[in-house]
Amino acid sequence: MNRWLRRAATGLPWVLVLGLGRPEAALAQDWAGTSRGDALGRGDAAVELARLTGEIRLDGTPDEAAWREVDPLPLTMYAPVFRGRPTQRTEIRVAYDDGHLYAAGWFFDDDPAGIRVNSLYRDRWNGDDAFAMYVDAFNDKQNSKWFGTTAAGMRFDLLVSDDGLTLNDSWDAFWDAESTRTDEGWFTEVRIPFSTLGFQVEDGEEVLMGLTVTRLVSRSGERVTFPEIDPAFQFRQPSVAREVVLREVESSRPVYITPYALTSLDRRPLPQPSTVGRTDSEVTGDIGLDLRYALSGNMNLDLTVNTDFAQVEADEEQVNLDRFPLFFPEKRRFFQEGSGLFEYATGAGSRLFHSRRIGLTDDRETVPVIAGARLVGRSGEWDIGILDMQTSAVETTPTENFGVARVRRRVLNENSFLGALVTSRARAGRHNVAGGVDGLFRVVGENYLTVKWVTSTDERVAPTSSLLDQSIYYASWQKRTNRGLAFTVSTSRSGVDYRPEVGFLPRHDYWTLNSVADWYFFTDSHPYFRRVWPGALAFSTFRNSDGVLESGQYAVWLQWDTKRGGGGWIEPKVFREDVVAPFLVGGEAPVPAGSYTFADLQIVWNMPPGARLRTGIDARAGTYFDGTRQQVRLTPTWNVSPHLELGGEYLFSRIRFAERGEGTDIHVPALRIRTALDARASGNALIQYNSTTDRIDFNIRLRYNFSEGTDLWLVYNEGLDTDRGTGPEDVRSPLSLSRSVILKYTHTFSPS
Repeated sequence: MNRWLRRAATGLPWVLVLGLGRPEAALAQDWAGTSRGDALGRGDAAVELARLTGEIRLDGTPDEAAWREVDPLPLTMYAPVFRGRPTQRTEIRVAYDDGHLYAAGWFFDDDPAGIRVNSLYRDRWNGDDAFAMYVDAFNDKQNSKWFGTTAAGMRFDLLVSDDGLTLNDSWDAFWDAESTRTDEGWFTEVRIPFSTLGFQVEDGEEVLMGLTVTRLVSRSGERVTFPEIDPAFQFRQPSVAREVVLREVESSRPVYITPYALTSLDRRPLPQPSTVGRTDSEVTGDIGLDLRYALSGNMNLDLTVNTDFAQVEADEEQVNLDRFPLFFPEKRRFFQEGSGLFEYATGAGSRLFHSRRIGLTDDRETVPVIAGARLVGRSGEWDIGILDMQTSAVETTPTENFGVARVRRRVLNENSFLGALVTSRARAGRHNVAGGVDGLFRVVGENYLTVKWVTSTDERVAPTSSLLDQSIYYASWQKRTNRGLAFTVSTSRSGVDYRPEVGFLPRHDYWTLNSVADWYFFTDSHPYFRRVWPGALAFSTFRNSDGVLESGQYAVWLQWDTKRGGGGWIEPKVFREDVVAPFLVGGEAPVPAGSYTFADLQIVWNMPPGARLRTGIDARAGTYFDGTRQQVRLTPTWNVSPHLELGGEYLFSRIRFAERGEGTDIHVPALRIRTALDARASGNALIQYNSTTDRIDFNIRLRYNFSEGTDLWLVYNEGLDTDRGTGPEDVRSPLSLSRSVILKYTHTFSPS
């Protein structure tokens, strides 16, 4: 898994890499020697998890007698030195009862004051000491659910797909965790309902899952895991999890109903030229409903009526320094469950399905969703995903129906599959359909072959268009490892009439030939570096119409990880761009049509994530088309206390085209304030400025979490115009471009 794939997988910070620990006084043994955990073995045989013999009181103090009847798991240091001697004592026990999977951790620490408790904010790992479980409930070696908690008892959950290559941090689930701290260390208890996991029962009684557990000592970067995992692999990969067995259990089939009610005050300027400077205010109210029903232990049906996403965090500002559209990730909760199943990337940044096409315009404006349904899960050997959403008309956008269907089945071996995906977008007078087949095959060792083919149909395409012109194909050969040589060689081709209107296609009518390679060296004996690796890439994109190289990137680098969790790289890169139509950089500086060759040097350095005051620095300088570019990005974070986090980002780009006397300075600062009184009351403010649009945007969200799925939200959004023009009679345009204040209450209950 090369660095480019890892960066793509982490729209969340790459430092979301958690860890694990060991036992409390009453249960402690000689942690450096043998223990009952050795009876579980270190081989490949499935581990029989223990069924609890008594009740567990989930309070973060695992002192119940039932825990003493559970064998601890054998742990191995993963980092900073594989199979090294841990400096901190750790014990982890995992068990189950009729309805839940449990875990308990005893995480001793010889410096309790050094335990990192940086944040009390839900779903925000911020360099804290942490414990995490990865549960591959279907045991398909490709997907798992990540449940993490910190020394403060804060929870975060993610979906892991594509064998660890794709992470989704917008997913939320029903589960519980509690932690306590003493002068010996910290301790935790976790309880996950089987209804949250979903699983298949084999032979009527036996359930086989994949399990990985891990503890992180944040200040030192020390991590231990079960099972023993060679750092050649990411510890979050489902394919390296240990198989565990549960017996005589059934996944419950609850119904969760979540109605919401909201009221909002919206204020916008009147658009007519004669009313410049005047605004219109409106108070509105709305209600809606979400319903989840477990059709079986491994198949969930979700229904939604009058769907609302008012509480979703605003997008981070981006500035387009090229001529291709920007990609924004999905954050809306309804689209998260099973999102890994719907992933269908086709190379060059394109994908067959992008859920942001539903309920959002290209300008990121909201389109009301009337209703929708989603069915995701497994039936026998088949993974199945079906999604259908109906949106209402808004201004120039008519009412539309969006449909997606996905099937996938394991073939040949446990790491290979064949599948198909179909999308449709229907509106009055137009219907767009795209569908394709794909396969991932583990050929030998860590070598994987991926093939995909998709075609689309659309009324706007001429009848004479060929199947090749309406299709895209993608193929790659990849060696996935983090030790020694790793590489990916891929090619793709997109026809001129290929139009997946429920997907994302940044460019049209092209073919690519790409290669990237890394050579990883572990430096166990070095006091600072954990791993260093050189690498190189060659990405070439050609136009089908004339065979010209449209875009090329060619680079070499030296990258490193540190033993405490930081890292960075140095990378010189050469670009080749053939521009057919002129475009503007930052909305001001034009780039004429023509062919350009330019180069720059990039230097990146990230401090360890456990530091309470830390930053990342990304600087680059060099030529840029027929000019020059100097750019720096700073990402500072200060955990003032567990109740307050101040973070931000500042992007500055200086672009000059001296021979043409053109240029622009681009500033995109952002301030993020996260506060949390306790596990229930929290606030998040994101304030952003973009010099290319001359506006400041505020997104402030206050949340009180009564229980999982039951929340009260107060959301404030406003956009300010920092370059106010004048209208008739020299009246300046309003400072506020839009303003909304939303009060929303959601309540989840289960009648079953």
